[in-house]
Amino acid sequence: MDIILIRHGESEDNIKRVLSNDDAQLTQNGASQIEMIKPLVAELNFENVYISPLKRTIQTSEILGLKGSLDTRIREIDFGIFKGLGYEEFMKAYPEEGKKWISDIKNYQIPNGESLMMTYKRVVSFLEEIIKKDKNSLVITHEGIIKLAFSWVFDSDEYFNKFMASNGSVNIISIDKDYKFIKKLNAKG
Repeated sequence: MDIILIRHGESEDNIKRVLSNDDAQLTQNGASQIEMIKPLVAELNFENVYISPLKRTIQTSEILGLKGSLDTRIREIDFGIFKGLGYEEFMKAYPEEGKKWISDIKNYQIPNGESLMMTYKRVVSFLEEIIKKDKNSLVITHEGIIKLAFSWVFDSDEYFNKFMASNGSVNIISIDKDYKFIKKLNAKG
């Protein structure tokens, strides 16, 4: 079975280079990026569609003409008090919390947010649930979630920083019996 992971198109917060807010919207370029992958998505075989409940992923699903189940387990990492801020901004506004997060991004829980490990656990829960259904599934989500899904292929969150997922890209993880592997990475057409 295949798990098709689509990253939303470029958002306003991607342009600003800040940790995204939940209500960040697609830019015109972001909408165009999704239009460009429509032919590729149309060729893919899937039965289930899952969508992160954030604005930019819902807009992505609408452009693709897909309806599906909203699932909070595939929403972006919750950056808590750092939402909407760039590195220099959150380090100035929250220097103590910023230093703690930078020194232990894996385990430090951002106030009013999550740690990377907390996010990894919810992503793994989601992925393990959908592979039990044994049906190709399409997931419209975020870069952090895709990177964690790729890490899951290796059964370790340690691979998080070894991947990137471009805006408006199609990525595929295949599961064959007990084997998981990355079949496609950052496809755009």
